[in-house]
Amino acid sequence: MSAVTTDQPSARHILHLRYLGLTRDDARYPLLVEIAATVSARVQALPPDAAVLDLTGAVRYFAATPQDVADMVRLRTLALAGVSTTAGLGPSRMLASIAARAAEPGHLVVVPDEDHANVRFLHPRPVAVLPGIGPATARTLGHYGLDTVGDLARTPLATLQRILGASAGLQAHHRAHAYDPRPVTPKGPPRTITRTVRFRHDALDPGTHHRAVLALAHDLGAQLRDTSTVARTVAVSVRLADRSSTSRSRTLPETTDHTMALITAARTALDALALQRARVRAITMTIELGDPAAAAHQLMLDPADERQHRLEAATDRARRRFGPTAIGPGALYRAA
Repeated sequence: MSAVTTDQPSARHILHLRYLGLTRDDARYPLLVEIAATVSARVQALPPDAAVLDLTGAVRYFAATPQDVADMVRLRTLALAGVSTTAGLGPSRMLASIAARAAEPGHLVVVPDEDHANVRFLHPRPVAVLPGIGPATARTLGHYGLDTVGDLARTPLATLQRILGASAGLQAHHRAHAYDPRPVTPKGPPRTITRTVRFRHDALDPGTHHRAVLALAHDLGAQLRDTSTVARTVAVSVRLADRSSTSRSRTLPETTDHTMALITAARTALDALALQRARVRAITMTIELGDPAAAAHQLMLDPADERQHRLEAATDRARRRFGPTAIGPGALYRAA
């Protein structure tokens, strides 16, 4: 393996946890991140079902081996939340993540911080396991006979840069040699608000699905304005008659509390599900909250948009005075 000159810190111990059995927007997820934080001060949430921990300080604090500390986190997660985990432990985020994907459900795979161990673990694997190498890049490399990480590691840097470009070639070269300096950035799960419409009978009519999303968007828009918060992303999740679920999300062009923006994003997400005549039992809309201070407050030059904002303000006042069902979209009342 050719040498790569880096200033990567030594003796890092990174744990990548994958929580088993969680669904999107599972209410248990924030608790799981809190449990991880009882062991390590550096926990980065990776919703909806994973987290990465830097155990370097915890190893010193508990005077234990990295594997013992990893087992402690997993045992606390099972005991306090009843959730099993699949995990990978290694000297970098990349190796820990790949190890977690390679582990059998409920098990831990450890990659020691040793060059020969990295070679044995990484080199036989397909190039697509490396961060930054997506399907298109993997196909390009495969065209040149570079199918495994070992092939990549044995290829001169100059050759990779001719194939992939200077920046992408250098990153692929570093990753193939197990160099990944990315830190674990402490970050909790995003704050969200959720509303659900449950149908008395399985709903097949697309119009019924759209009216449900319309009602959810109006309720959530009103809550955003009442609480002086703004939305960053909108997700629509559908539970089907066979108890399976599917979801799509859309990121808003800018953070907003504007109901029409929520409706547009939610309808786009719903249409992307291509439900057609699917038997739907429930529709859930989840909004990830953004930073109100970062919300754009632009001068409204569109008269229609300005009228819509004034209408929302009047609707909010009527709801607060006469109740949440006092006023709403005509389509909902016609449906009733």
